[in-house]
Amino acid sequence: MNNSFEKIFVTVLVLTLSISICAKAQTKSETYTAKNAVYLEVGGSSGRYAINYSKIFHQKGKLKLNASAGFSMWRNKINDFKTYWLPVIPLEVTALYGKLNHHLEMGFGFTSLLDRTLFFDSGSLELDDKFVFDAFIPLRVGYRYQKPKGGFFFRIGYTPFFNVPVGGRKNWNFEPRFAGISFGKSF
Repeated sequence: MNNSFEKIFVTVLVLTLSISICAKAQTKSETYTAKNAVYLEVGGSSGRYAINYSKIFHQKGKLKLNASAGFSMWRNKINDFKTYWLPVIPLEVTALYGKLNHHLEMGFGFTSLLDRTLFFDSGSLELDDKFVFDAFIPLRVGYRYQKPKGGFFFRIGYTPFFNVPVGGRKNWNFEPRFAGISFGKSF
């Protein structure tokens, strides 16, 4: 009887230790050491395209919070003689939910840009070409692939946006037909 008690005790001890080691290994594998990413986004919160940098600034369990900022230059051609390249700055905050490589990504942003437009001067009856500040607020629901230790980075999402009433616009405007795709590297 003493021999069988020892076998049961050793078996329970080994099982308890192995479960504890597995639980620690799973917790470690979900901790993101590669919190930064650099990527090219086409569409999405940038509107057309942008080079972006993002950082995971909070993580707890399956939830991670991420902030990103980017830069782009949009080509704007009002007439046949001059082409202007105007700056665009997309900013975004997203929440990632999932474990290991696969996440649901949801968030919103603010994209500011310079634009050119034609204004009609009713006093002189002339068209006036002006630079104006413009902005929109993109929303995001999508999929994000990012490894905890870094490497290839990919995301795709539905990104409708609200046009902010600036730059000559008097009302908010919602644009539901927009999406984006991003490729890059996390480190």
